[in-house]
Amino acid sequence: MKASKSVSTRSLSTKSVASKLVTTASVGALLMGMTAVAQADNWRYAHEEYEGDVQDVFAHAFKDYIEENSDHTIQVYRFGELGESDDIMEQTQNGILQFVNQSPGFTGALIPEAQIFFIPYLLPTDEETVLEFFDESKAINEMFPELYAEQGLELLQMYPEGEMVITTNEPFTTPEGLNNQKIRTMTNPLLTETYDAFGATPTPLPWGEVYGGLQTGILDGQENPIFWIESGGLYEVSPHLTFTGHGWFTTAMMANQDFYEGLSEEDQELVQAASEAAYDDTIEHIKGLAEASLEKIQAASDEVTVTRLDEEQIQAFRERAPQVEEAFLEMTGEDGKELLEQFKADLEAVTDES
Repeated sequence: MKASKSVSTRSLSTKSVASKLVTTASVGALLMGMTAVAQADNWRYAHEEYEGDVQDVFAHAFKDYIEENSDHTIQVYRFGELGESDDIMEQTQNGILQFVNQSPGFTGALIPEAQIFFIPYLLPTDEETVLEFFDESKAINEMFPELYAEQGLELLQMYPEGEMVITTNEPFTTPEGLNNQKIRTMTNPLLTETYDAFGATPTPLPWGEVYGGLQTGILDGQENPIFWIESGGLYEVSPHLTFTGHGWFTTAMMANQDFYEGLSEEDQELVQAASEAAYDDTIEHIKGLAEASLEKIQAASDEVTVTRLDEEQIQAFRERAPQVEEAFLEMTGEDGKELLEQFKADLEAVTDES
């Protein structure tokens, strides 16, 4: 298992180079075929992850529903096939792609309010409560679609992928343990604020360069859901896993709005039904996924350590969260304030129910 894993993953940096070489040609081919797309009803959908990862599960559940219930077809592009996250978002806004899956970690530069998911300790860590929140939240289901629409995007689903876990070269249990540690972040201003607050040195880097950065010492650590740490082989070069309880990785699936509004009413209903079916399938998929991924990691490496901070240790990090919330409000103004208030009310509602 270890041998096959290292062959497939550690070509992350090679994948990054290769993806840059093929991206121009791939996008050119898409542009040339755009006229045919409308006639052939062959829709294109890109996401940020590898085969079998959560976004890939969602994309293929969406594809299966569309193809089983219509004559349309879906072409799914995985990470690197059309570039990095910012590339596929640009292609969607330009109408080259019809659908895209992108996390608010990258969308935050486009939609500042989407950074709300990076306020540490805002979301609970209990899986059942988190899933209920995504189902019932007014902030997610009513307010976010309006924010995305302002950027020419039809928000179809927001969904959680997993609790964030920090991996480092050495174990830590306090914010002081992160002092001067170069922690990779997405290109997200609020995530930078979070790791500043935690005492680390936030280091934005594209996903395709993370494995190599950890391997060469450009980075001292990174954060991701446990399934990404496993599928990306990050534990091989960053073996100390710490559960800080500070947040969940969230993502969003959306369509180019002009494309969506140009669909017949029947096809709009089809797309909505397909996104809901994919959401249900994906939520079932992530249940127990973290535990299964951690077991695979521990079976593959004797060097891995796992630290779960206790309440007292977590409190030292939680005390630093208010400055991140203040930064969020400064970045987003009244719209951000209204969203945050609704977000907290929604969380309180599901917490009271449980």
